[in-house]
Amino acid sequence: MATERERMLAGELYDPRDPELTAARRRARLLCTAFNASRDDEPEKRAELLRELIPKAGSGLELEPPFFCDYGHNITLGERVFMNFNCVILDVAKVSIGSRVMMGPAVQLYAATHPLVAKERSSGRELGKPIVIGDDVWLGGGTIVCPGVTIGARAVIGAGSVVTKDVPEGMLAVGNPCRVLRAIPE
Repeated sequence: MATERERMLAGELYDPRDPELTAARRRARLLCTAFNASRDDEPEKRAELLRELIPKAGSGLELEPPFFCDYGHNITLGERVFMNFNCVILDVAKVSIGSRVMMGPAVQLYAATHPLVAKERSSGRELGKPIVIGDDVWLGGGTIVCPGVTIGARAVIGAGSVVTKDVPEGMLAVGNPCRVLRAIPE
């Protein structure tokens, strides 16, 4: 029989009140709180907290506090990722972010979702869908990426966009809902 964590990571309905999941979220919140309270003149402390919170992060991570996530261990970051102030990652499913990705302030990545049918939703069970962001992507400030979305390499997402569908590589996409405008010259 699968654990609630295994169900969560498989994209199946799971119970978020499960003690293992509750403890993992508490751990992540404590680490986020410590990171967010750390000072600019404590780079070693900040780096240690981030390594503990997001163990699958490549080198050169620049993350401006405050930062918030559900678990941290479901996030994979490539090399030289930059996240500006107030980014949020709801990582109930895998969130994979490529190398040299830039995120403006208040970018939100939501792998978490809920059943559409009210009866299922009222049960308290949730589910998640993975998010994949390719190399060299730029997410403008205030961008929201919804569950199950893939953004291809070299894409640029305009500020304030709500990305509900996949964006192919090398495209400029903007708006709510986000729509592809044109290809970006290489």
